[in-house]
Order: sequence, then C-alpha cells, then structure tokens
Amino acid sequence: MSWEEAVAWLKAQPDQAELVRACFYDDPLADAALRYSNSSEWQAVRELLPAMDGGRVLDIGAGRGITSFALARSGWQVTALEPDPSSTVGANAIRALAQESGLSIRVEEQWGEQLPFADGTFDLLYARQVLHHARDLRQLCREAARVLKKGGAFIATREHVISRREDLPLFLANHPLHGLYGGENAYLLDEYLAAIQAAGIRLSAVLNPFQSDINLYPETKAGLKRRIAHRLGLPGPWVPEWVLSWLGRRNNAPGRLYTFVGRKE
Repeated sequence: MSWEEAVAWLKAQPDQAELVRACFYDDPLADAALRYSNSSEWQAVRELLPAMDGGRVLDIGAGRGITSFALARSGWQVTALEPDPSSTVGANAIRALAQESGLSIRVEEQWGEQLPFADGTFDLLYARQVLHHARDLRQLCREAARVLKKGGAFIATREHVISRREDLPLFLANHPLHGLYGGENAYLLDEYLAAIQAAGIRLSAVLNPFQSDINLYPETKAGLKRRIAHRLGLPGPWVPEWVLSWLGRRNNAPGRLYTFVGRKE
C-alpha cells in the first residue's frame, strides 16, 4: 500500500478511532490541525521555540500540515517540505489546509536529503517524526544544518529509538501501519546524536520518553506522575522531575520516543 492507502485503512477500522485521533489523521483536517495546535504536545514544543517574531521555518516531512498550521498560527513564515503529493496525508492536504485557514504556508514537494534552498535560509528547522524515516540520516541532518542560519534552531521531535539493532524487527512487527506500507524505521540513540552533531548542530537538550509532553502525547507528565504516585501509595501526585528523567533513561521499549533540540554552530 501507499502511505495514503495505509492511513485510509486505519481510519476505516472502528476499533482504531482513538489511535486515529491521537495521530491527528481524523477529518475534517482543519479541526484536527486546530486540536493539535491546542494539544499538550504543541504547548510543550512552543516552550522550545526561539523567541522570534516572523522568523522563517522549514517544516521537514510536514505530512498533512498540522505542525505547519501550528507554526503559522504562532507567527512563523512557514515552508512545508513534503514529498508525498496526497490530498489527504501529503502536500495537497497542506495546500488545502492553508487555503481554508487563511494561513500563508509555502509547500515544496521534495525529500529532505536534497533541499532546494540556499545556505542559511531559515531561522528554525522543525521535524516531527521525520528523522527515523530518513533514507540517509547523516545526509538529512547535513542538509538541515546547511539551510539553517548560523545560530539557527534545530528541533526534531518524537523520534523512534531502539537500544539494539536486534530490537528493530520487534518494533516494526508491533507498528500498526508498517506491515501495510513498509515505511517505518528506528535508530540507535547514538546514531541520532552522531548524525546531528556531525552536521554542525550543538545539542542543548535530548529529551527522553518521559521528560516532556512532546514524547508522551497523548499522555502527559501530570498524568504519568499521578499514575506513579498511585502505584507507590503516595498521598498525591508528588513526583519530582528527576524521577521521570530516571525512568525515561531506563526505558528500553523498542521504538520509544526522543526529542532533540539544538542550534547550528
């Protein structure tokens, strides 16, 4: 199947409605995009964005445009990079969303490994669930750094991580769509770090699965703390941040999510 066909199949399964909403695949797209821009995930992302009014951002692997929508609503000049032309999960969906919402979003149908932009074009490079799809992770990171201005911000969120290469087949077997379209992947944490840093990005934060609502969504840190407190028999949701950080470092689940934040040197 194509990616569009795989998502259409998922949306047709009555028992997958919750997953469809959690992935923002539900329709109408404008409602899903607005829900994303109000989500705990996006609110946590906003805390990481550089303070810049009207800066230029490249949203790599923009999918159906929910992050481009949120960035544009936040005042950024958005270019959405999406190679899939689909009208439901790709570039044409972004164009329709921009037109319906009245937001200015430029759309480019290109792959991230060879970006059609001059050096130092953007103030921010944003990628949601993109790096683990890279055909060449190091090349993608080099291109991302190339089109960033010196000092420009780099944010890659919700990237699948494995502890050992032997864990990849288990992650892929459990993924709800990989068996249909075959496009999923995951890398070792050290592979992400090496590719990003070799491209000239100095990392300021590497957020593990439990350190941010970005990685936890649709769960939240507050909800996770309540569950931990209940399990430990504590009188309330009093769980310090270091506990989540420690638990996240010990998490070895194949495909767990990490977020990377840095700046171009």
